[in-house]
Amino acid sequence: MIAIIDYDAGNIKSVEKALISLGEEAVMTRDKEVILGADKVILPGVGAFGDAMEKIRGYGLEEVIKEVIDKGTPFLGICLGLHLLFEESEETPGVKGLGILKGKVIKIPEDQGLKVPQIGWNSLKFPNKGKLFKGIKEDSYVYFVHSYYLKAEDESIVTATTDYVVNVHASVEKDNVFACQFHPEKSSEVGLAILKNFIEL
Repeated sequence: MIAIIDYDAGNIKSVEKALISLGEEAVMTRDKEVILGADKVILPGVGAFGDAMEKIRGYGLEEVIKEVIDKGTPFLGICLGLHLLFEESEETPGVKGLGILKGKVIKIPEDQGLKVPQIGWNSLKFPNKGKLFKGIKEDSYVYFVHSYYLKAEDESIVTATTDYVVNVHASVEKDNVFACQFHPEKSSEVGLAILKNFIEL
């Protein structure tokens, strides 16, 4: 069973639908025992960094997330879920993220003639080998919706990048923690293949 952490963020249902289409049992929950008992855990979401961290802390989910990761359960952050795994975001100065991975979330510059937020399909490069991208060709296209991007402190954890004004760290992987800036659940066959790779870990 895959637990999808429900902290009132947007766009959670589409992740559940994608997992069900792959034949998985998926449960949207904020119940600590259900999350800790899951085979895998996903933290998806669209929304604001500060608001999301307030809700995660308000629901007592910060400790649960850290416990899940400490016990080695495969964990996937998607979009805002990627941002929350890091230390801080320019979107909400002064609010601490989960700090599970080291790095900052930075605003995409608006002075290069490209629209911010980035909404649409962009291709991926693979600077380091990642388990999520097994069998997926470099330059495959995935779907992004974001105004802020990750700059990971340790570039060896970056398994996919994309260029949009700047070089965006589009996916990271460290031990049992995985995260994508893009939305695999909205990225057609490529995205479903990425989710399948996560399911099969």
